[in-house]
Amino acid sequence: MAIKGPIIKEVTYSENFTNELDDAIGDKKIDKKLLIDYPTVYIIRDKDRQEQYTVYVGETTNINRRTNQHLYEDPAKRLDWDDLSNAKNARLFVIGHDHFNKSLTLDIENQLMMYLLSVDNIKQLNNRRTNAQNLYYTSDEMQPIFSKIWRGLHKFDQKLFPLESIIRDSALFKASPFHKLTEEQVIAKRNIAGKIEHALKQSQAGQLIFVEGEAGSGKTVLLSNLFYELNSSLLDQQDNKEATEHVNPRSYLLVNHEQQLTVYKQIAKKLGLIRLAKDIVSKPTHFINEHTGKPLVDIVLVDEAHLLWTQGKMSYRGKNQLKDLLKLAKVVVIVFDRHQILTTEEYWDEKELLQLEVKARDRGNLIHLKDQKRIVAGQPTIDWIRKLVFDRTISKIPLDSAAKHGKGYQLKIAEDPESLYDAIKSHSREDEVDRVGISRMLATFDWKYNQKGPENGDYWRVKAGDLSLPWNLEIPQTRTEKRKNRGLSWAEQPQTIQEAGSTYTIQGFDLNYAGVIIGPSVKFRQGKVIFDPDASQNKKATQKRTTDDGKKIVIAEDLLQNELNVLLTRGVHGLFIYAVDPELQQALLNAADKDHLIK
Repeated sequence: MAIKGPIIKEVTYSENFTNELDDAIGDKKIDKKLLIDYPTVYIIRDKDRQEQYTVYVGETTNINRRTNQHLYEDPAKRLDWDDLSNAKNARLFVIGHDHFNKSLTLDIENQLMMYLLSVDNIKQLNNRRTNAQNLYYTSDEMQPIFSKIWRGLHKFDQKLFPLESIIRDSALFKASPFHKLTEEQVIAKRNIAGKIEHALKQSQAGQLIFVEGEAGSGKTVLLSNLFYELNSSLLDQQDNKEATEHVNPRSYLLVNHEQQLTVYKQIAKKLGLIRLAKDIVSKPTHFINEHTGKPLVDIVLVDEAHLLWTQGKMSYRGKNQLKDLLKLAKVVVIVFDRHQILTTEEYWDEKELLQLEVKARDRGNLIHLKDQKRIVAGQPTIDWIRKLVFDRTISKIPLDSAAKHGKGYQLKIAEDPESLYDAIKSHSREDEVDRVGISRMLATFDWKYNQKGPENGDYWRVKAGDLSLPWNLEIPQTRTEKRKNRGLSWAEQPQTIQEAGSTYTIQGFDLNYAGVIIGPSVKFRQGKVIFDPDASQNKKATQKRTTDDGKKIVIAEDLLQNELNVLLTRGVHGLFIYAVDPELQQALLNAADKDHLIK
């Protein structure tokens, strides 16, 4: 049975809204029933002179009563409703559907929050709860009904409600706290929340909750969801007009990755969490420097904890950032993937890392996420990639019947670098980007790059065969382009289709298709993949590491292996590969049949 479209009416958000809504409905009895008597979802928005929006999303069983509460009761109690109550041009969208029930409207409300969080023009998004529902009678209808609602809203305001594809391609969307958690994530979150509550009652520092999971296992979404829920209730206290004291955050979120830090800061700003503390999202060094010698904070959440430093560097004068964080917080929750440690300054002695895991496990604080959610490929294809990286063997690329017919995950070997780039560009057409996302070129860090440009006035480049691409963040932007791209990750910026990304710009993010140039640091000799540190330009991976007892050790092969792992696991729908080393390239070609070749 075909699902009907929604009923959407836009009226002025003012004391006259009931009359306007009646006029908009007219004599259509079914519309009146669905908008007045049925559960509805609604959006209140105000737009300033710079065309930046403040938005509130809600659901109700009585739109007249609920809107009157917002207009007359909420501003008297809460500071966050003052601006909307005084807004001269605020609008109210009322959304109805003949299949709406309480669970479905809560799900739609949550999905709207997730989408609107990713809209560039929104400066503030209010709601204060995540409402993703579990199974219910019409849960299978939620997504098609939502898509019809979003397309309907798009007709009213294309800036506030852009195309769904633009939303889904956003780094904010992928890290949103409003994603519906999987069963595994729900169990993990419930476990973590229980451990946190127990630890906070003890008022001691240093309780570690260790969440392990490989690339694509949903660690970031879990942490983002936890971060928002731990703090969102505090905003109500902060906005209470009768409150006399500032409310401090219950949890801080730290990440040692510049691109991911930008994403989290935008989330905190748009959802108002930054009002609890300006540094509620920051890098670990800043947090350590700011909070050393001060009272313990409740909770510290660390995303990409494998990027924490385990030696002093620049403004960080300590020896191990995780150990320092454990002294400053009652509870520290980390998400960790040992196969994404990329530099010597992040290196952990295996014995010391194992001790941390065992200690966490003995307390019931070791949580492992097993479900891989990024790569939409069959297990044989995923195993092939893992064997190449970790077993260092190359077998026949498994046949995927769906991929053979142009569907499913595409794993292909390019016969030359130019055809690799052409294939990525062919998946960067506007229609495909709108449907399934961004595709980009990536490369192992085997070509020179530094902050200062080369003497010839050109870019630092990745060069393979006749292909020459600037390294990431090399192509200059106009002032207008910089303003437009502010807050976007490297891959989201349109000019980067002409660049090659590295682990430092793509780690933690997804692509539609990833085109990977494997440089000369990865070779194939005597039937095995080997890693050659002398051929790498990644000094952070190839330099010697000084251990606590003063010994100099070389860990470059392990770090270069991790670098390759990060690059080969970025593509959601496909991976295209070209290897510079002739023997490795031939081994890859030998592993591919005609369905796995790009000519």
